[in-house]
Amino acid sequence: MDSFSDISPARLPALLQAMPKAELHIHIEGSLEPELIFALAQRNGVKLPYDSVEDLRAAYAFTNLQSFLDIYYAGASVLIEEQDFYDMARAYFVKAAADNVVHAELFFDPQTHTARGVAMQTVINGLHRACVDAQADFGISAALILCFLRHLSEEEAFDTLAQALPYRDKFIGVGLDSGEVGNPPEKFARVFARCRELGLHLVAHAGEEGPPAYIWTALDVLQVERIDHGVQAMHDPALMQRLARDHIALTVCPLSNLKLCVFPDLAQHNLRALLDAGLAVTINSDDPAYFGGYMNDNFTQTFAALGLEARHAYALARNSFEASFIDEAAKRRYITRLDDCFEGFGR
Repeated sequence: MDSFSDISPARLPALLQAMPKAELHIHIEGSLEPELIFALAQRNGVKLPYDSVEDLRAAYAFTNLQSFLDIYYAGASVLIEEQDFYDMARAYFVKAAADNVVHAELFFDPQTHTARGVAMQTVINGLHRACVDAQADFGISAALILCFLRHLSEEEAFDTLAQALPYRDKFIGVGLDSGEVGNPPEKFARVFARCRELGLHLVAHAGEEGPPAYIWTALDVLQVERIDHGVQAMHDPALMQRLARDHIALTVCPLSNLKLCVFPDLAQHNLRALLDAGLAVTINSDDPAYFGGYMNDNFTQTFAALGLEARHAYALARNSFEASFIDEAAKRRYITRLDDCFEGFGR
């Protein structure tokens, strides 16, 4: 696509809805809606510290990442049986299909569950089964990325990796999430080196609340292929040049950044500036049940706040496919579908 002038601003919301896209930054535990939390709690006999769905939703007033994580881990306590993990992922895929997400790479946090006595097999098998059914039922290709919790030790990350390796065929990579401040990427240098030897894809959260230095070390020490969030890169011109030159994708999550007070207002988000600087930016939903928006909510609200145009929509969607961990033939097929969608709107 070279020209987008034939697509009127009035048609932009419909285009954002209709265009195929990939989601590369979704914590599947963060898609657990309050209604399903309560249903699973009842099914599994778990007592929640909230009396109703409304009380739980009212607690979603976060001031920073840690205040969110406290509730996030409490919500995950209802996940016990393999079917619970399946049902959670299935509910996400229903919403993803409605938003025309055609490929999704799901983060999951096994340490959140194994610490409660849930077996690794239970977690991975439930999620993997939902991924398989997503292809059959919704035409969504899906894969799993195992995330290490960075507030825990590297030794615990190695133990988690050992528990997961019997199911190596059911996940494609590893990531690094949880509280960023005070937990730099280099804390996990050795376990990421081991994962690289195993042929796993590597990603890491860096530069959300943490400084640009965390992005540098994620790239140079962990040798990640993508940066999750990365919005603090704007404060380091040399880093911006490197990210653009090396085509390192940023999986940006606008509504998450707003909800966690990374930016005071969506109109002040730097996503447009990152795009204009030539960075391979993508839009994602992060923890949509907690942050008030799945993929198309993130697109429509961000475009309205920043005055983005059809050319930005195309760049963001194409970046999502280019930055994904699918093979080149699949990327070309998805990009052809994207081109066809835009051509249809331009007529």
